Amino acid sequence: MSDARLPDAPACARNREPILAQLQRLFAGAAKVLEIGSGTGQHAVYFAPRLPQLQWHTSERAEHLAGVRAWLAQCPAPNLHAPLALDVRGEWPPLSVDAIFSANTLHIMSAAAVEALFRQLPRVLLPGGLLVVYGPVKINGEFVGPSNADFDRMLRERDPASGIRELEWLDGLARAAGLVREELNYLPASNQLLVWRRVSETEGSSNA
Repeated sequence: MSDARLPDAPACARNREPILAQLQRLFAGAAKVLEIGSGTGQHAVYFAPRLPQLQWHTSERAEHLAGVRAWLAQCPAPNLHAPLALDVRGEWPPLSVDAIFSANTLHIMSAAAVEALFRQLPRVLLPGGLLVVYGPVKINGEFVGPSNADFDRMLRERDPASGIRELEWLDGLARAAGLVREELNYLPASNQLLVWRRVSETEGSSNA
C-alpha cells in the first residue's frame, strides 16, 4: 500500500507481524476490541481482516481522526468500524468490549493521561477482558536495550511529560483498576507486549 495522501507511520510495517502473531493467540476468544490511540489507522486496517472474529473499533483524539478515516476508507473491512473520538482524559464512548489494544501510546501520553486511561478501563472493559499494550517499558528501573535509553531522552527533550514508563508503576495502576498482569512478552526492537486481565467480582472477592 503506497499513497502519498495517506499518513504513514513506518514503524507499523516493521512491527505489525510480531504483534499480529500475539493478537491471534490472545484475542482468539474475543468478540469486540477497542483500539486506543489508533494513530494513522495502519495497525487497524492490517489486523482487523486477519482477526475476522473481532469487531474492531478504532479511536483517536479528534484532531487526528482524519488520518484514521483515510486509511479505513482505503482499506475497508467488514469488521472494521468508523473511528471514535476519544481523549482518555475526557468523556469515553458508551462502549463495552472484551479486549482493548493500544500500541506506542503510553510513552507519548503524559503520566496524568496514562493514569486517566487506567482509571476509565472498568467502564468499558468487561470482567475477564484483556488489556494488551505494545511498546517499550522500563523493568526494575532499567531500559530494555540501549536504544530505549536514547529514545526516552529524545521523548523527554521533545515533551517533558512523556517518556518510557516503569512496568511496576503500570502494574500498580492496573491493580487499582481491577486488572492483573498475566504476560510480559519481549518483541523485536526492544519493545514489549504487556497483557493485563480484568478480574471478575468473584475473583476479586476471593483474593481480598
